[in-house]
Amino acid sequence: MADQIVATPEIHEYVRSVSLREDPILAELRAVTAGLPGGTAMQVMAEEGQLLALLVSLSGATSVLEIGTFTGYSTLCMARALPPGGTVVTLDVDGRWPAIGADYWQRAGVAERIEVRIGAATKTLAGLADERGGESFDLVFIDADKANYGTYYEAALGLVRPEGLIVIDNTLFFGRVVDPASRDPDTAGVRALNASLRDDPRVDVSMLTMADGITLARKKAPAPVN
Repeated sequence: MADQIVATPEIHEYVRSVSLREDPILAELRAVTAGLPGGTAMQVMAEEGQLLALLVSLSGATSVLEIGTFTGYSTLCMARALPPGGTVVTLDVDGRWPAIGADYWQRAGVAERIEVRIGAATKTLAGLADERGGESFDLVFIDADKANYGTYYEAALGLVRPEGLIVIDNTLFFGRVVDPASRDPDTAGVRALNASLRDDPRVDVSMLTMADGITLARKKAPAPVN
């Protein structure tokens, strides 16, 4: 059995050349986002956006919850993968960033599939639970402030249906998770969630060493009653 290959810049370029299908609308949004302060670090890689779209399609999702919109690149990828009538409810604390993506969503013809909610995510998530009830989403994508990852995960677990999928971004967090000197709240939040996920009996889990670390957690169905 071979060990994992080192992902050199040349390997990254090769993968993009044979796999990436980023169209002009997505490429333009990614370029605009990269020009913002912290834009390159905060937006998902193009390959990750493509993976999210594939996961939405494979899971048969019709309702997606996104915690952390930023400029809406991942939002657009997932909205495009939904069937007619599907929706993405996307949450952000600041309306300036989703406003950038709105024009691209419109140009891509999926604006009507996207519902933006602005405010503190913890409050918005509690409101969604009251409004829609539990287990009302097929897929949840978490990509917001890392210090609250544990809180977002627990909320997501209550909102996603049995056998639904939770996708968590940045679970390697620029490599800081293995640096003992990194003790900031964001790194601590990611570390704590990673440690708890491994032994969480409520989900099947796999961490991918792709992009900045992507963890997939599939909510288990209730055990049958004899």
